Amino acid sequence: MDVPEPTRLGLHELADGRRLAWGEWGAADGVAVLLCPGAATSRRLGFGADAVDALGIRLISVDRPGLGASDPAPGRTLRDWADDIAEFAAGRGIDDLAVVGYSAGGPFALACAAAGVASRAAVVAGADEFAVLGDALPGDLRDMVGAVAADPAAAEESFAEFGSPEALWKLIVAFSPETDLAVYRNPRFERAFRRAMADGFAQGAAGYARDTALAMSRWPFAAEEIRVPVDLWYGRLDTSPSHSPDFGATLARRIPGARHHVVPDAGGALLWTHAEQILRSLLDPWAPTGG
Repeated sequence: MDVPEPTRLGLHELADGRRLAWGEWGAADGVAVLLCPGAATSRRLGFGADAVDALGIRLISVDRPGLGASDPAPGRTLRDWADDIAEFAAGRGIDDLAVVGYSAGGPFALACAAAGVASRAAVVAGADEFAVLGDALPGDLRDMVGAVAADPAAAEESFAEFGSPEALWKLIVAFSPETDLAVYRNPRFERAFRRAMADGFAQGAAGYARDTALAMSRWPFAAEEIRVPVDLWYGRLDTSPSHSPDFGATLARRIPGARHHVVPDAGGALLWTHAEQILRSLLDPWAPTGG
């Protein structure tokens, strides 16, 4: 499996002087699709590289603050991310933006959808709003959510102490089914994935820790108030505890008109194994996807 480096890399300066680092694949004048990457992975890990040119897509991945080469923003929120992306898109001449959130990037993509920054969205193997699921969560995840609610600063500090590229890689492998391990252990994919994680931790673990705390907290927007088309993609074989415990069923009921896809033969790596289907759903959010 080939996971090429971005065709174009750059830094975009925001009005407050912070810089957002970005990478792009596909047509520079194509349909803009923003990727919100998974936990601690940088802009260097894309998806669907063999499909974006044919589909006329300009795939853009942006490092969240404190990850990769984007400047930190201590205390940032999901709303702040949507504001950053609105400014980023306007500054780069993008007037229509679709968004994809993978795994821990799911809440960041939905923040953009809720704010109207994105005109359509896809969440792939995405983290649900764990703080409202209560007993539906696995025990360890429920404990993490409780720790964040009880003492957010202490929980974030503990996430930073754990966070490292090697620790995260071991966790991913330990909780992945064979269908995903076949992807992750492909030499070219593993090399690209681990390189993106090393890049994600280039400034230390604070960015990863903040992302994790936000994923475990209540969202500052209501999923019920999202008014743009949303596709939710999950693999039935996914065994990761950090993804939705019910494969997105609860989230699908909360988001008006959301299309819910549970792919029977896929796991959590379906961002790469089903890339073209996911991208096509963003090009025409009202057309059948076959997923």
